[in-house]
Amino acid sequence: MLVLLGFAMIAVFMVLIMTKKLTPVLALIIVPTVFGLFAGAGLGIGDMVMDSMKSMTSTAALLMFAIIYFGLMIDVGLFDPLVRFILRKLGNDPAKVVLGTAILAAAVSLDGDGSTTFILTTAAMLPIYLRLKMSPVVLTCVAGLANGTMNIVPWGGPTARAASALKIDVNDVFVPMIPSLLGGVAVVMAFAWVLGLQERNRLRATAPEIWSVPETAEGFDGGTQPSGGASGSGTARGRKETNPGGAAPAGVSPEGSSVAVLDRTETPQDAQRSQDVQDAGLADTALDPNRSTLRPKLFGFNLALTVAVMGMLIADLVPLPYVFMVGSAIALLVNFPRVKDQATQIVAHAPSIVAVVSMVMAAAVLTGVLTGTGMVEAMSAWLVQIIPSSMGPLMAVITGILSIPMTFFMSNDAFYFGVLPVLSETAGHYGITAAEMARASITGQPFHMQSPLVPAILLLVSLAKVDLGDHHKKVLWRSAVVSLVMLGIGMLTGAIGIG
Repeated sequence: MLVLLGFAMIAVFMVLIMTKKLTPVLALIIVPTVFGLFAGAGLGIGDMVMDSMKSMTSTAALLMFAIIYFGLMIDVGLFDPLVRFILRKLGNDPAKVVLGTAILAAAVSLDGDGSTTFILTTAAMLPIYLRLKMSPVVLTCVAGLANGTMNIVPWGGPTARAASALKIDVNDVFVPMIPSLLGGVAVVMAFAWVLGLQERNRLRATAPEIWSVPETAEGFDGGTQPSGGASGSGTARGRKETNPGGAAPAGVSPEGSSVAVLDRTETPQDAQRSQDVQDAGLADTALDPNRSTLRPKLFGFNLALTVAVMGMLIADLVPLPYVFMVGSAIALLVNFPRVKDQATQIVAHAPSIVAVVSMVMAAAVLTGVLTGTGMVEAMSAWLVQIIPSSMGPLMAVITGILSIPMTFFMSNDAFYFGVLPVLSETAGHYGITAAEMARASITGQPFHMQSPLVPAILLLVSLAKVDLGDHHKKVLWRSAVVSLVMLGIGMLTGAIGIG
């Protein structure tokens, strides 16, 4: 009964949020409550939820003050030069922007912390997506895929958990999986490029007055051809046949970008006109050049403070929530000395804070019911029992496949310390080593990172103002493909063997 209720609860939850019948917060509260009562929790369901919520408070504090801090840094203009630099390098080509998002997220993911990755990626890239009228869901999809794939690095958590649970060296788990990691990253980049091409075509069709594309020999160059002269929102490279020298016309970025870049033929007047066009395109966005919150004279201070905060994150000397609490307090005090302005800034970011913190607290209902009623243990035991003995030699492969859904619906701790040892003990009878089982178990991480039980993904969709259901529609099947590719490469290289 517990097994049926557990799987039914998860299925109902996913259907409700993906069909948008309920918001994720309501679904996280209502669905587990109903199924928990059916499971016989009775009045004890309250204690189950509160016990689970206690473990969530530090995460909620971290996300709350991280949103305040980085939202404040965007408001005061810290990331404006970075965004303009990225625009200058990537141009207006959505395909390049999405690919750049994947590369940035993968690189930042090397620190092993999903929250930090998503904070930096959205801070740098979201204004560009909004500026180019691209879908933020594409950003969350690509960032989630990249971070989930990189999550198998030894210091990321899952690999260390698997090694600890099976009492083996972490290097014995990770090193043979490097080809799988590289293959997974390659698939993520391919997905990013395809998503970028789709965005390019969508924008070309939905905003032809802005995204009309010249038919150059190189294809789409990311520029924007203004209709009606100066009233357009950008400029584009000319055709080679009409511009024999191959150089961009005066006032046009050679990269096809809307960012003003002086070249040999550009005059100061042309540069100013290009800057005016760019400023007009950024109006009413997070990078509005005329927003009242800009603090250009404090750029150096804000940069130094952010570097210090990130340094403390990496050094892990004090709890992360406290780092962001202190950082937010200092940033507010220096940038907005007046009490009224400080209160205004906090209120300005209240919608994002409420969205993510409420979801974290609501997730405690789901995890509390799963654990408190014994559903997790029952589901795990059932899965182990239904594997026929004839499939024993395939236990490593089966574990890799099971890790995809199981790490999505339960915490990494529950899977690696509760389920994996049982599976590994069974596999040992068929000549499959503990290291092979550990390697197979981490291939589900790209899918795991999209779970509503992972606070970092809640932060990502909140910062990007994306509905969790929309994110899941775009990312789940792609993350499953990445996981299966990593599992397949592990089998081909011998890292994951068959008994």
